[in-house]
Amino acid sequence: MIEIKYTGNADPLEFEVLVRDATGESSHHVTMSKSTYDKLVAGRYTPEACVEAAFRFLLDRETKEAILRRFGIRVISQYFPEFERELPRYLSQLGR
Repeated sequence: MIEIKYTGNADPLEFEVLVRDATGESSHHVTMSKSTYDKLVAGRYTPEACVEAAFRFLLDRETKEAILRRFGIRVISQYFPEFERELPRYLSQLGR
């Protein structure tokens, strides 16, 4: 389960993310600039949905423990160049 709490409305947007599974939980502080948000979803999804989709993408590739504790959304593309191309598929699976 992925819980996202929107904690900061300035630029960058800030989120606290809690990932829980059968083996425990991990917490993460995530930032996303408003320009990155606009580029990634162009207002079609909420910022929280964008972060949730990003975490689903990450969890398909690594364990929750391997995900950085603090990061900006843009850093994902440095580790996984396919992130921006794959994100729309993850967003569409959220059903929002």
